[in-house]
Amino acid sequence: MAYRKLGRNSSARKALFKSILTSFFKHERIETTEAKAKEISGLAEKLITLAKRGDLAARRQAIAQLADEDVVRKLFSEIADKCKDRQGGYTRILKLGPRRGDAAPMVILELVK
Repeated sequence: MAYRKLGRNSSARKALFKSILTSFFKHERIETTEAKAKEISGLAEKLITLAKRGDLAARRQAIAQLADEDVVRKLFSEIADKCKDRQGGYTRILKLGPRRGDAAPMVILELVK
């Protein structure tokens, strides 16, 4: 299988990814389940690569993927500048342990400084 369905249909999954990506770039660190973090990590890497390109077409593609234009500005100005020397590997996943209610494995997804 090429991707995780996360128990949702395609439109709900796209909306989930859009909201998680927006909050990830807004706060530069989120706590989520391991499966969601592994999916979001790849999408975040692609958006940072777009931001490093920095042209208008890349900005429009990022706006289509994120829910807030202020977050897109932050991605293109601050986050892309921090990551300009790296060739990839912009995100890090740190394992926390099981969630108390349902024992889902929880992780922290953060940007590498």
